[in-house]
Amino acid sequence: MTFLLIIVLLLSVNQQAAVANNNVSAKSAILIEQETGRILYGKNEHTKMRIASITKIMTAIIAIESGKLEDIVDISERAIYTEGSSIHLELGDQITLKDLVYGLMLRSGNDAAVAIAEHVGGSVEGFNFLMNEKAAMIGMTNSEFSNPHGLDDHENHYSTAYDMALLTKYAMENTAFRELFETKLYHPTYKSKAWKNKHKLVTGMYSYTTGGKTGYTKRANRTLVTTAEKNGLELIAVTLDSNSNDWNDHISMFETGFDQYNLINIFGQDNLEMVKDEFYKNKIFVERDVLYPLNKEEENEVNVAVQLIKPQKSWKKNKDVPTIIGKVVISLSDDTIEEIPVFYDHGNRKSKKSWWPIFSQVFAMIIGVNSDG
Repeated sequence: MTFLLIIVLLLSVNQQAAVANNNVSAKSAILIEQETGRILYGKNEHTKMRIASITKIMTAIIAIESGKLEDIVDISERAIYTEGSSIHLELGDQITLKDLVYGLMLRSGNDAAVAIAEHVGGSVEGFNFLMNEKAAMIGMTNSEFSNPHGLDDHENHYSTAYDMALLTKYAMENTAFRELFETKLYHPTYKSKAWKNKHKLVTGMYSYTTGGKTGYTKRANRTLVTTAEKNGLELIAVTLDSNSNDWNDHISMFETGFDQYNLINIFGQDNLEMVKDEFYKNKIFVERDVLYPLNKEEENEVNVAVQLIKPQKSWKKNKDVPTIIGKVVISLSDDTIEEIPVFYDHGNRKSKKSWWPIFSQVFAMIIGVNSDG
């Protein structure tokens, strides 16, 4: 006796399709889509490399998430003597954390990085712990942070193009970070001179740019992170160990990605209207649409399976029906790209996302079948 109702839509697809771009000059590069993290182009994207000042993306998001942007920060001797690019802090200055974060990102101030680390983490060393803790949480499995600025003062300070793309994807989900990342010109509260963003794509070289961070040290060479959006498709580009052609590398990746891919709404609430079972009809729902970047060949070749627990005789009353009664499984070729729970409407449509990890395991044990049906 089966315990599963399966409704399958459309066909299958080849998930391996990717942006064809062989002209990227950087030794390591990646292009991903913001909504899903799908890799559209990769070149040595998992190779561990030095990352220079794009490190400051991590420093900035931790500072923003600390909730202390309006704090007044006392500038230490250690901060003012930090080598490299700076916003020219002086000993004893008292500056808002927000000003420091903008100086960190727009002018790549290494002195600002140390001041932020000391204030948010208690010390530079304490902040390093927070950086690695955040990296682990995000899933940056090939990264280690040993300072808040990216200078070559530690051997164990590295990441990968893929990990930095993951970090940027995470940071871009924060509204305050998005505002910071796209800022062309900022007027700090403690001085009259404005700061202009060093990132050429942000300041006008590429019109679809929504943010970015530059980086350079002698050992790392040029590093660059850029975000861009066109027709609702948001992309993230990262290059490591590049030359001065990195601006064009990013434009080339973006243009090819925008040309080949669209962000498609694969599944939403309206699709559940195909469920004809009288017990479930007009009584089930999903909490969000499933969006995914697809090229033209893929758009009509997606495999969607709606899997529902077969109604049980023991469900004599509405309250007896489980809260989560199935799932939607979306696949490209043999790979599942997304699973979302299907809820039974008891008249209360509040979020139940926290139930899903537990239910997913129980559901798999109940049906005892492969998710592809």
